[in-house]
Amino acid sequence: MPELPEVEALRRLLNDPVQAFPIAQAGPAHVATLKTIDPPLSALEGRRLAGVERRGKRLLFPTADGKLTLLMHQMAGGRVRYLRAGESGPKLPAFRLRFEGGGELVLTEAGAKKRAGVWLLTPEQAEQELAHLGPEALDVDEARLAEICAADSRRLHALLRDQRGIAGIGRAWANEILHAARLSPFAISTHLEPEELERLATAIHDELERGLALREHGANDKRTYRVHKRLNEPCYRCATPLARVDYEEHTVFYCPACQTGGRVLKDRRLSRLLR
Repeated sequence: MPELPEVEALRRLLNDPVQAFPIAQAGPAHVATLKTIDPPLSALEGRRLAGVERRGKRLLFPTADGKLTLLMHQMAGGRVRYLRAGESGPKLPAFRLRFEGGGELVLTEAGAKKRAGVWLLTPEQAEQELAHLGPEALDVDEARLAEICAADSRRLHALLRDQRGIAGIGRAWANEILHAARLSPFAISTHLEPEELERLATAIHDELERGLALREHGANDKRTYRVHKRLNEPCYRCATPLARVDYEEHTVFYCPACQTGGRVLKDRRLSRLLR
């Protein structure tokens, strides 16, 4: 799933072109993708967008008159692109906006599971839709992080991925951040020492900024991730082969030497198979 670095890089890429022309046609949208019916999509037609904003992993497209906000969440398989006039695109995207200049904003989604979403909301509705999100990850300083960790006793990997606590971090960047901070993904948030909290706060900012800079320059996953999806490759810091723990919906990647004192964490999926 695209996370803060990917979504923010996309926001910056889309910001200027979506403002250039009024919307000529809003939709169609896949029945599973469109999450709201009032206001109708047709209410966007003839209006201009004021650019693109981001909240956590979501893109927001407010109209220039301030009356509507189009919200998009790409989830795991969704991708948003701007097609210039005459540029070929998908015949049946999950969602499409056509602009008067001929350009198009399209949302596509790979796979059978249609989880990506599009909402057309009033500003008040948009505020309610996003009210559950925690502070933006890049806005969390050490003091705020200490409050978040103290408020909920959880494993660090799960806490970082919880959008109610910190918005913008998912599976991949939790792996990168915890490795950079030299902390176990299974460490308990309420047990961190002050020096560990400092390392974690620094890693959140440094890793997300690193990822954003790379994504803005078009870097792919292989160039961007140093730990995520690199099972058995040497740790860039100590050369120990990287390990993983598999769950149903995500995989934790880590370095046993740098993060867990040489201990290999129990792979719960494999353990169930061996019973």
